[in-house]
Amino acid sequence: MKPVLIINFKTYKKGKENLKIAKIAEKVDRNIIVGVPAPDIKEISSKTKLKVYAEHVDPFFPGRNTGFIIPEEVKADGAVGTFLNHSEHKLDFRTLKETMKRCKDVGLKTAVFASSLAEAKKIEKLKPDYLAYEPPELVGGNISVSTAKPDLIKKISNSLHMKFLVGAGVKNYEDVTASMKLGASGVAVASGITKAKNPKREIEKLLGK
Repeated sequence: MKPVLIINFKTYKKGKENLKIAKIAEKVDRNIIVGVPAPDIKEISSKTKLKVYAEHVDPFFPGRNTGFIIPEEVKADGAVGTFLNHSEHKLDFRTLKETMKRCKDVGLKTAVFASSLAEAKKIEKLKPDYLAYEPPELVGGNISVSTAKPDLIKKISNSLHMKFLVGAGVKNYEDVTASMKLGASGVAVASGITKAKNPKREIEKLLGK
């Protein structure tokens, strides 16, 4: 089975640099999902055929909401979905539920992050399009989640009734295949791609090309 690959651009780079990485990813596999900063959504979605996600949206409606990002805005710019509840942008469960409802009403897909099995079970009930398990203590590190917490990945696989992704420390195809053998359907990555000297090679390594 071909792995689902999500690349979270975070805010390591901006503008033309992010577009360059997106175009590189597109050449490797057009099915890659990229989560990009809000200012880059329009250009990347219009100049590539990738599935572009916002890195976050808020549950508000158009109106007096200074400084927030509403679902309608990112969809108008070409996003097909959004990340929610990343360990670097956690939401309380009520806000997450409200935001997911807004996204569904607007027609945005959701990739929701969980930092524990208990949280993953709660999120599953909200029926996200993607659920990604990332231990926050491993995010941005060099130790793969499949190496550090294989038993927990297996436990999540046995506990959930939907497909899920894993992330944190994922660097190569061995990490991907190990995660999938434990029950995951793909991986989420960030700095391993966006900060790489050769993003194309790193993406190919993840996909076993």
